[in-house]
Amino acid sequence: MEFLNVPLPQSVLKQEDNGNFEEALQIVNSLLKKDLPAMLRKRLEYEPERIRRLIEDYPYNEEEAKEKLSSMRVSEDEFENLLKTGDIDYIIVEGKKKFERRFLENFAFKFPKYKKHDDEREEITKLVNERIDELLNVDKPKRYKVGAEIAVTLTKDYKGEKLRCWLPIPKVENPLESLDFVKCEGGEGDCKISPENSPSRTVYMEGSAKAGTTFKVKFEYVLHEQINHVDPDKVKESHKQVEFLKEKPPHIIFSKYLVNLTKEIVGDEKNPYLKARSIYAWMTRNIAYSYMNPYSIYDGSLAEFAAVNLRGDCGVKALLFITMCRIANIPAKWQSGWFISQKGASPHDWAYFYVEPYGWLPADLSFGGARKDSEERRKFYFGNMDAFRMVANSEFMAPFYPSKKHVRSDPYDNQVGELETKSQNIYYDGFSYEIKVSRFEKLEDIFT
Repeated sequence: MEFLNVPLPQSVLKQEDNGNFEEALQIVNSLLKKDLPAMLRKRLEYEPERIRRLIEDYPYNEEEAKEKLSSMRVSEDEFENLLKTGDIDYIIVEGKKKFERRFLENFAFKFPKYKKHDDEREEITKLVNERIDELLNVDKPKRYKVGAEIAVTLTKDYKGEKLRCWLPIPKVENPLESLDFVKCEGGEGDCKISPENSPSRTVYMEGSAKAGTTFKVKFEYVLHEQINHVDPDKVKESHKQVEFLKEKPPHIIFSKYLVNLTKEIVGDEKNPYLKARSIYAWMTRNIAYSYMNPYSIYDGSLAEFAAVNLRGDCGVKALLFITMCRIANIPAKWQSGWFISQKGASPHDWAYFYVEPYGWLPADLSFGGARKDSEERRKFYFGNMDAFRMVANSEFMAPFYPSKKHVRSDPYDNQVGELETKSQNIYYDGFSYEIKVSRFEKLEDIFT
């Protein structure tokens, strides 16, 4: 997807900015008949798919948006003012305002007084905070045995076609110690488990592309909490892990703005650990949490998006931290899968950075930023990590095994599964997923 860094021709961009997507597509089709540079051709060939996904992610008209906000006691006058101040996410599609799928949730993130009471979320937050406090009070880190499953169900018919499915499974990589079993259900024939060293660990299955077809994978794994006691005076410059100092377009790029921002944050500091800590501190205090559109519809760098708009979800925050660490000559990498506890599981992303002689240390910008009301809890997620994790991916934009033919629903990560037929990718509106936790058992202490 490196071609997403290629700017669109001005003629196309002008029409899209005005919401004239049909005219933009006509121009794209006309340009594709010409002899074009290879990267520009790839960019334009993807544009119809990007536009389709973009419009699908803005399903609500103005009346529907007003009705949804009225449930939060937002008046029509307030609604109009929020539009003028840019506090509600919408685009123009063929002359009409269309509102983002989760604009209501993002509105509540921005204005907490409108947020609805959520007992389940508060219970999970309490669970996490209590464990952080126990670890901060010198409780020994623990090992855990976790059992879970994920199932995807096709909700539309693609008659006469073979269905291909990739589901995430745990990857044995710190903090995961072992994958104890994997059981597949629902496929026709044997399932294929990707090699242990695959950057994106998956189970592959095939079946019938008819509504109601379900694929499921169950597994158990063992992992441990990560508590690291770093003495900055013992940290030294490293010449290892140089592959994690590079740009990786389209999203990990060293733009002039990000280079200048990184210099502004780290100043004259030379110590790699203290530089990373400065980046973490700035981000957890200044980058607000918000849901994002599907990553596949953004052109340009998601890391730069976060640094310009001062907002992002867990993955975008991780990408910005990784990018700024690399600019500051600190190796940094991606890790993702699920946040998982006794209460359930959901997709989540975080990061790691490398310092000598301590090696790879975790950083969760999202969880740290959510705890600004407690300085100790905010700091905890720099260099330490709880056990509420299922690691499935160790790289951003990692390939699948076996390869996927069509552009993925999420070209950059895999947390809820991917489906396709011979003729097309199946996007999120074509299937549902469910994650269940069957076991979350505390084992013995580990030594640090």
